[in-house]
Amino acid sequence: KAAGVPGERIVFSGVGKTEDEIAQALDGGIRQFNVESEPELRAISGVANRMGLIAPVTIRVNPDVDARTHAKIATGKSENKFGIPIAKARAVYAEAAALPGIDVVGIDVHIGSQLTQLEPFELAYRKVAELTEALRADGHDIRRLDLGGGLGIPYARSNEVPPLPSDYGDLIRRTVGHLGCEIEIEPGRLIVGNAGLLVSKVIYVKEGEGRNFLILDAAMNDLIRPAMYDAHHEIIPVLEAAPAAELAPVDIVGPVCESGDTFARQRLMPPLAAGDLVAFRSAGAYGAVMSSEYNTRPLVPEVLVNADQFAVIRARPSFDEIINRDTVPAWL
Repeated sequence: KAAGVPGERIVFSGVGKTEDEIAQALDGGIRQFNVESEPELRAISGVANRMGLIAPVTIRVNPDVDARTHAKIATGKSENKFGIPIAKARAVYAEAAALPGIDVVGIDVHIGSQLTQLEPFELAYRKVAELTEALRADGHDIRRLDLGGGLGIPYARSNEVPPLPSDYGDLIRRTVGHLGCEIEIEPGRLIVGNAGLLVSKVIYVKEGEGRNFLILDAAMNDLIRPAMYDAHHEIIPVLEAAPAAELAPVDIVGPVCESGDTFARQRLMPPLAAGDLVAFRSAGAYGAVMSSEYNTRPLVPEVLVNADQFAVIRARPSFDEIINRDTVPAWL
C-alpha cells in the first residue's frame, strides 16, 4: 500500500511466511500465494478460514533441474529448500483442493538466478507442462503458470552472454504456450541489473609485498556480491584513462575489517590516485537491497538519473541516526 501497488498485482513468495504476514496479504487482496510446503498450505488455509476469505494459491514445485548457476542462487534442485518435489505434486494439489479457504489457481516454479543458458528453463518448463495436463485430468482448474525468473545479464565482457529475452519468450511459447494459461515471470535482475552503478572514491593506493591495493571508500556492506558469491563486477575509472595508459594488476578492496572485503583480485587497472572516482557496473540488482550498516557504515545514498535530471531517492543516514536507533535500558 505504501508503495502504491495494489494487492492484485503482488505475488507472495518465500519459504517462511508467518501467519501475521499471511493475514496482512489476505487483507490487502493479494493476487496469489506461491506455496512452498504442505505446512504452509495448511497455515494459509487456517488463516483464510478464520478471516472468512479465500486465498488464491499456486504451489511451487521443485523440478530437480540443475540451473547451471552459482550454488548459492540455484533453487530448483532436490536438495534446495524451495518447493514441493514435483513427483509429490498431485497428492499435494489433492489436499489443497480439499482444504477450506483455498483456491488453487496454478503452478509456480523458479529454478535459480543468473542463468546464462536456456536448456535448464526448457527442462523445467516441460515438466511443468506435463504436470499441468496431469492436474487438469485430476479435475484441477490450472489457469496460471508462474515461471519465476532467473534470466541472467552480462557482468563482464569475458562472461558467457546470456540468451536474449526474445529467445526466452520463444521458449515459453514453445513449452507452455499451448496450455492457454496466464503466464507470470519475474525478470528483476534483467530489468534493473545493468541500470545501476556504484560510484566510489579511491582513498589510498597502497604498495604491499607482492601486490598493490586500491583502497576505496565503498565496502562489502555496500556491495556484498563479490564477497558472498565471488561475483565479478566491471570496475572502471569515471574519468576515462588515456589510450596509452599502462595497465597494472591491483587488488581492489574496501575499508572494512576483514579480508573478505575485496571486490577484485589482481584486476588490471590504469594508474589511479587518491580522490579518483571509479564505477562498479551492473550494480542495479542485489546491490542496495543487500547492503547493510556493518562496521557502523552509513548506507550509501541512492540517486535516480534520467538524462540530465537527477534526484536523491534514498539519503545517506547520519551517524547520529544510526546510533539513535539503539536504546540503553534504564536498568543497565
